[in-house]
Amino acid sequence: MRELTAGRLLWRSVRRHRGRMALGISVLALHQATEAAVPVLIGLTVDKAIATGNIANLGFCVLLMVLLFLALSNAWKTGARQVVRAIETETHQLRLEIAGRVLDPRGHRTGLRSGELLSIATSDAEKSALVLRAVSMGSAAVAALVVSSVALLTIDVPLGLGVLVGVPLIVVALQALSPLLTRRTESQQESIASTTALATDLVAGLRTLRGIGAQHNAAERYRRSSQRALTATLRAAATNGIQDGVTTFASGLFLAAVAGVAGWFALNGRLSIGELVTVVGLAQFVAEPVGTLGYCGQLAALAKASAGRLAAVLAAPGLVSSGAVAEVDPADGWLALEGISYRGLARVDLVVRAGELVGVLCYDPRDADALLALVVGRAPEHEGRLLIGGTPAETLDIDLVRRTVLLEQHDTDLFEGTIRTNLLAGSEADDERLARVVGAAAATDLVDAVGLDHAVTDRGRTLSGGQRQRLGLARALLAEPPLLVLHDPSTAVDAVTEELLAEGLVAERANAATLVLTSSPALLGKMHRVVVLDEGRVVAEGTHSDLAETDLRYREAVLR
Repeated sequence: MRELTAGRLLWRSVRRHRGRMALGISVLALHQATEAAVPVLIGLTVDKAIATGNIANLGFCVLLMVLLFLALSNAWKTGARQVVRAIETETHQLRLEIAGRVLDPRGHRTGLRSGELLSIATSDAEKSALVLRAVSMGSAAVAALVVSSVALLTIDVPLGLGVLVGVPLIVVALQALSPLLTRRTESQQESIASTTALATDLVAGLRTLRGIGAQHNAAERYRRSSQRALTATLRAAATNGIQDGVTTFASGLFLAAVAGVAGWFALNGRLSIGELVTVVGLAQFVAEPVGTLGYCGQLAALAKASAGRLAAVLAAPGLVSSGAVAEVDPADGWLALEGISYRGLARVDLVVRAGELVGVLCYDPRDADALLALVVGRAPEHEGRLLIGGTPAETLDIDLVRRTVLLEQHDTDLFEGTIRTNLLAGSEADDERLARVVGAAAATDLVDAVGLDHAVTDRGRTLSGGQRQRLGLARALLAEPPLLVLHDPSTAVDAVTEELLAEGLVAERANAATLVLTSSPALLGKMHRVVVLDEGRVVAEGTHSDLAETDLRYREAVLR
């Protein structure tokens, strides 16, 4: 498959709306043709009716004018509707593609932050779809120029040839600024995306910034980024302005030349008064499609810049590959690490079977991060064997891995909506089941106080850290994954709540596999086994009570 580039993405956008675009272009071309016919009909009216004093001809010309304007107005309305629908549909499809790529369980190697991806999924998707407007308007402008040229050739061959030669030269000359406009537009969009990403990061960490007194430095950093975006925007706007000015000047100069030659011909008797009116009217009208072609060049440059950013995300390689195995047999355990070495981990062996809760205590937090990356499939370069459901993880279909393994981090992400929608996350559990997992996560007091339909803001900022953690755990329990991996699920709750949470976890996961990375004695005390990692190696394994009695370092790390 060929690599997706900006040009191929734009061509694909046109191709997948070819039916609607063909209809829209045809009708818009009819609109432009009828608009070009207006000065022709006025000239005929002057020669055939006014100059001759023929009332019948005048009435016939007036009737033709009425029909012409009726066709003109309806053609524009119909054609514009088709093109706008194609643009909005393409924008929607591009947004869905970007969202699908960002949410792809294989991950992506774009190196972009959330704010930049958000800008691409919104602003760039909308601008890239403008290629459909450029194509439709450009095609209609060409139709107008063809009709005008034919009319001028019919009246006077030299005049018609002048238009046929002059217009393409002007259009080609106007496109000389397009590469510069594309580069400056790309720079503008990159600056805006970077500023958007910075704003997103600052808002998310505002409380932390205030806590350490760094809000003023952060504000200054944002000001500099915004200034760079403003400078890039002004440069792009200046280039647009130059192109607009050059287009207007070239069109006006061309109009003056055609009108001057036609006037000279009329003085010499080569053209009639009606033909002079037609020629001047067409020359004035031609300025519009020439200007439209220049504007279409701007739209195409803008669309190409955005399409390049879209293509970079859509064509980005995944972080992990997907295998073909779609079923697993967990007879030997849902998770097995056999001689695993990755980052700081060194030949780690670990098994988690169905109905088993296994705790892991890592003296170095980096070992916990490495272990989490392995379990959720973000470490394809590891040594040793990683088995999920008795099958090598690299051979599994990525969707199967995501259905089998669920990771719940300690910094829980909640979404704008209600507590109910955050817990359900698309499932259809009833209130009885919801109440059960809420109780298991020790969140009954919260739900009783505010209700399941309590509004939750973006990232759950109106809730405390402990409330977010408990709701995140309840959501994970409701999903009932075969293998649940928890990372410090109780760091933001008090000791009493932590004990209730540990008891609820054991009750809910009695028949499933659960791996808990924590240093909480309440949680470790409920685990069937505890595995201790020190400097990347398994140094101890046993129950919490046995380790606390026999291992001094374990006791010091856990029994605070």
